[in-house]
Amino acid sequence: MITSQDSLVPLTTYSGVIPEKRELTTRPRFSDKVFRAIVTSGGFTSLIILGLIALFLTLQSSTVFRQFGLHFITGFEWSQGDPESGAPAKFGIGAMLIGTLVVSMIGLMIALPISVGTALFINYYAPDWLRKPLTIMIDLMAAIPSVIYGLWGFFILMPHAVYWAKLLHKYLGFIPIFRMPSEIYERSPFIAGIVVGIMIIPIITAITREVFSQVPLDRVQAAYALGATRWTMIRAVVLPFGASGVAGGAMLGLGRAMGETVAIYLVLNLYFIPNFNILFSSGGNVASLIVSKFGESEDFELRALMAAGLVLFVVTLLVNFLSDLIVKRTARKGR
Repeated sequence: MITSQDSLVPLTTYSGVIPEKRELTTRPRFSDKVFRAIVTSGGFTSLIILGLIALFLTLQSSTVFRQFGLHFITGFEWSQGDPESGAPAKFGIGAMLIGTLVVSMIGLMIALPISVGTALFINYYAPDWLRKPLTIMIDLMAAIPSVIYGLWGFFILMPHAVYWAKLLHKYLGFIPIFRMPSEIYERSPFIAGIVVGIMIIPIITAITREVFSQVPLDRVQAAYALGATRWTMIRAVVLPFGASGVAGGAMLGLGRAMGETVAIYLVLNLYFIPNFNILFSSGGNVASLIVSKFGESEDFELRALMAAGLVLFVVTLLVNFLSDLIVKRTARKGR
């Protein structure tokens, strides 16, 4: 018979070396200091480069702003003048700013629903074997040079887009933006907007997909537990949660569209006339103005192009700053 004393296991004494008590400290290690210094220097380098670019453009364009003032932004003329006849130089980028806004908004209206639909499909509808290849393909689209988009738009897209523009004019010509002063459809803001819209789809899709993937799982499961279908769950949970993130992605895409150069230069005629008829072959943007005039410009016109670049630089920074605020608000509040 085994007694309770027989079942007891004798305790053995530990004869090894007892480790020293760990010291808790908030002092960073050497490797942490090195990594922090590298990251900090990289961040400050970006700020310094941006500041130097802004300073260079400001110094080069100061004489233009002193001479023309606000008229440089609101004017619709671009002429070097004629010293022999005494005609003064006239520089104004008002028409180009309007063209930049028109083309960018067309591209955004095309890209936004496609990007949101693609992000929803990748996150909630695509099977596992298709999700990763689609994500890689969307990311690769962002790496294609803009000149490739421009050449594709000029040689492949334009013949088809002209037919679409004729249909829009035929059935929606009573709307002012679809009216045509003359039957010239090639190289219009409509075609440029389609090209730009295709270019910014990867940017908006990537941000929207990331925001949709952060939807709390308990909310999704609660919607399913209440009997919601997948589309009902998306409308009630996913879209409200990611609305601000979608807006932030759209603003980032808008900033990219406003600064696009080569693609728009290839598919849009440059005219210094405000054009709100998006199907008519007339328009331009600030970036295409710079690339088209830079090679043949003289000293004062070159400074005017620098001033145009400064205006575009400031506008793009403001758009990106606004989009960054929207994205941070989404990440912080989750709605």
